[in-house]
Amino acid sequence: MTDLDQLTHSLARNLKRWRGERGFTLDALAARAGVSRGMIIQIEQARTNPSVGTTVKLADALGVSITTLLDHEQGKQVRLVPREQAVRMRSTDAGSHTTLLVGTETRGPLELWAWRLVPGDSSASDPHPAGTTELLHVTAGELTLVVDGEPHSVPAGTSATFEANVPHAYRNEGTETVEMTMAVSIPPVR
Repeated sequence: MTDLDQLTHSLARNLKRWRGERGFTLDALAARAGVSRGMIIQIEQARTNPSVGTTVKLADALGVSITTLLDHEQGKQVRLVPREQAVRMRSTDAGSHTTLLVGTETRGPLELWAWRLVPGDSSASDPHPAGTTELLHVTAGELTLVVDGEPHSVPAGTSATFEANVPHAYRNEGTETVEMTMAVSIPPVR
């Protein structure tokens, strides 16, 4: 089984599990996530590998992290995630990528990401649920962070935080590759 097959099956298993734990019907989850009922059925039957955006919408609607949707191994106080087990969520032909490093469900989902954006590349995100906060630290290059249409220059060595319940994007408008670490704190579903 390939890595993509494992990811697809893990997502199918965990989406069904969390939808059941939340008591959501297919229609209820579709309405909360803004994802079609048919797409959710295909994901739960491991017949498709959804986009990162769709996966984020489903995680947000369920009130869990993407980590939890992709793999749910709870129980140990300390959980080590070796580099080879970090989940590459997005890659471009140009060489940009995002990697989910680790996440937890303690007091609401919390995720830690490693990002690499090559010059000229960008990544846009739909609004997350109210109360979601993103923190980031740029270690190389200069990031253009766009929050609710307003661009902010974030050079290497600079950190930023923002409420992520509005459209936002990450752009590399410079000539040097941007590398950054980002944490996302998502409020628990009530």
